[in-house]
Amino acid sequence: MRITLRKFFFGAALAALLLAGGVVGAIQLRWKRTFDAPYPSIAASTDPAIIEQGRYLAYGPAACAYCHLPREEWSTLARGAMPPLTGHHLFRLPFGELYSPNITPDAETGIGRRTDGELARVLRHNVRADGRAAFPLMSYGQMSDADLTAVISFLRSQPPARLAVPDHHLSMLGKALMAFAIAPETSAEPPQQVSPAGPGAARGEYLANSVSSCVECHTDRDPRSGSFVGPKFAGGQRMDLAADSTKVAVPPNLTPDPKTSPIGRWDEDVFVSRFRVGETVAGTPMPWGAYARMNDGDLRSVYRYLRSLPPVEHETGAPLQEK
Repeated sequence: MRITLRKFFFGAALAALLLAGGVVGAIQLRWKRTFDAPYPSIAASTDPAIIEQGRYLAYGPAACAYCHLPREEWSTLARGAMPPLTGHHLFRLPFGELYSPNITPDAETGIGRRTDGELARVLRHNVRADGRAAFPLMSYGQMSDADLTAVISFLRSQPPARLAVPDHHLSMLGKALMAFAIAPETSAEPPQQVSPAGPGAARGEYLANSVSSCVECHTDRDPRSGSFVGPKFAGGQRMDLAADSTKVAVPPNLTPDPKTSPIGRWDEDVFVSRFRVGETVAGTPMPWGAYARMNDGDLRSVYRYLRSLPPVEHETGAPLQEK
């Protein structure tokens, strides 16, 4: 009987090892898989007005600068500077270390060798020039054709700046996500050709969901999968704090609940004034400097959209909390 049990446990252990080895092998084979996503019909323009709109989006509501520059340069951005977007922002995530790329037109280390279609595809579908999926850190899949054209036109207009950025370093979990979970973004609704005009709730909805991505941070997520687990815009997501590794930032509820949300208590002028103040909590993940550059019409549009949401009573607590 003892020998039989020993054989059983030996066999079970061997089966578990083989299974684990098979899973690891599958991850190694699949994590660099490629996808055949379409190339949007977007072409960069040299029209100064279009380029200026792209600049406004990149340093303002789309906050491209806050991911494509290191964290230590955020204070420079907050003072109104517009340094070249040379990347090298490090994202330390549960599944690895990711670096943002250089998006100046340098031919060796930036986007100078990329076509307009390749740039549009990664922004809209999260598929890189080599066909592999990008980690979904950008949420511009529903950005309008006109705004996507403006952003790419601005990126093309920058002076090239040479800065080589390290490759991503993924853990086995990160590779598993790439192998089985991360895929191109698709939407049943095609993006709009032109974004809604404002100020008004329709433009606010577009900005909050497709450009400024308020919904991405102000909705609770599963910390490992990244999927939404709470009502949209109701806050509560726990995010690492750059200035203090012992604490997390918790974005507030943005639905108009009068008990648990500032949107339920503030009027429109107070909302706009808050954005003009900028960062008040050191190290917060929110790119306050970018949103402080938004014009009054866009800020009022976002407020009007948030006020139109169904109120959700969700107390998120202090903006900074212990891990």
